[in-house]
Amino acid sequence: MNKPISANGVVGCLLPIGNLWVFRVYDEGGDFTDYDIHHSDLKVTINDEDAYFYETPKGLILDHAPNTLGYGNDYLDL
Repeated sequence: MNKPISANGVVGCLLPIGNLWVFRVYDEGGDFTDYDIHHSDLKVTINDEDAYFYETPKGLILDHAPNTLGYGNDYLDL
């Protein structure tokens, strides 16, 4: 096993892979490394201007902005 490296401050993406979620980190060349998430109470800060919370008849969701999804002001149809 290599020496552990702090992940504090690392920028990456949460992605679903099958039934699991991974934390994907890209390097400057566009290559990436996926890390299985074992941390039980990881603090997350959303830094994405295209991320929006919605309260819909189907429940509370986090998704892209209404315009990105093509909903405009019709986001209640989610």
